[in-house]
Amino acid sequence: MRITPHVTLLALGIAGALAFAPGAHAAGFQLKENSVKSQGMSFAGTAAKAGDASVVTNNPAVMTQFEGSTFQADVTAIDLNYEFEGTATDAFGRPMSGGNGGNAGDVTPVPAISYVRKLDNGVALGAMISAPFGLKTEYDDNWVGRYFAHTSDVQIVDLALSGALDLSDRFSVGLGVIVSRADVTLSRSVDFGTLLYSNPQTRPLPFAQPQAADGFVEIQGDDTGFGWLVGAHFRPTDNVSIGVSYRSEIDYELRGSADWTVPGNVAAVFGASPMTAPLFQDGPGGANLTTPSVLSIGAHWQVNDRFALAATFAETGWSSLREVRIEFDNPDPDAVEPFEWSDSTFVSLGAEYKLNDRWTLRGGIADDQTPTSLVHRTPRLPDDDRRWYSIGATWAVSDQLDVNFAFSHLKPDDPRVDITSSGSRIVGPFDGSANLYGVSAQYRF
Repeated sequence: MRITPHVTLLALGIAGALAFAPGAHAAGFQLKENSVKSQGMSFAGTAAKAGDASVVTNNPAVMTQFEGSTFQADVTAIDLNYEFEGTATDAFGRPMSGGNGGNAGDVTPVPAISYVRKLDNGVALGAMISAPFGLKTEYDDNWVGRYFAHTSDVQIVDLALSGALDLSDRFSVGLGVIVSRADVTLSRSVDFGTLLYSNPQTRPLPFAQPQAADGFVEIQGDDTGFGWLVGAHFRPTDNVSIGVSYRSEIDYELRGSADWTVPGNVAAVFGASPMTAPLFQDGPGGANLTTPSVLSIGAHWQVNDRFALAATFAETGWSSLREVRIEFDNPDPDAVEPFEWSDSTFVSLGAEYKLNDRWTLRGGIADDQTPTSLVHRTPRLPDDDRRWYSIGATWAVSDQLDVNFAFSHLKPDDPRVDITSSGSRIVGPFDGSANLYGVSAQYRF
């Protein structure tokens, strides 16, 4: 029995299980939701505007504009909706069995906590815990795209420690270090029937045909990475501020395990030969992952005592994600999934109006460019350019306490996939959108 060359074909498809979850919040799988106050303006002016403690991560140079101590807690609930509306066929060109996968999205809370301490000598220090990347999606069991995706759970959490210094009355700089933890769990079905059919020696078996012998694989891995961030804040006038910040790439060497579910009749075939017995066994493995750099430029103009305008231009260096290569410690060959992503841009405009001493209203729109292309797009990431529409408000409860609220609606232009793997093909559009509900509190003392 000689099936090892065909196993390689399957393994190349397995790498799709380490593709990332659909990002309905920012392009790719980026999360911007570390500030409810900024969310209300579609994150316009985030790198320039004072008064928001999330600058610990978004631009540490702005921390010099605080007084005393500021503590801030944010939480945003991401209500993601993605439903497949296309078709799928197996290696024989027959329609895939199963449904459309249901709503792959869910309601996911994204919290953030930040603290800023301004000293008397022009120095400011800050700390922040936030989630810059990740999301969770899950399709129904045995859906038509089960060989491409089932569950995607990507969690990346940062601890940022930052410092800032006033170099003059108009200019400050900031620097920070990032300790980042990545935890990835992903799964998909495996078409062992097609694998066995591809070998003439096993083709006569009654279950050696597409969709006749489904298995399952779940891959988990985690690691801690380190990065840095730097920023500058320029205030040419009392009413205008400009900020620039840069977050570095962070490398992770994910290590974990592969958990295989192989049908008994298929396992018996593999076990019949010492040459193939070790294949598709539970065991350790790993993959390298690099999250992208982020360059952000923001501007804020306080037009008068009540009205302000803001803008942001950001570029995310998704070109660092060229491929994902899973290396198994057992004899299974490496699995490689090409991504070939491109750098993406985010442009937003926002405004806020101080209604009275207690209430400030704000709103914003944004254009968010996808890093993906149709050639490499999978059901795990039916991504496309999307538009942001946001509103928000601040309630000044007292001189020390503010409570912020925000709502955003995100709508992608035309999310769709057209991809083939191991003979199976899935093609068609997704009906996708997301609503973001945010609330935060800031206390100054």
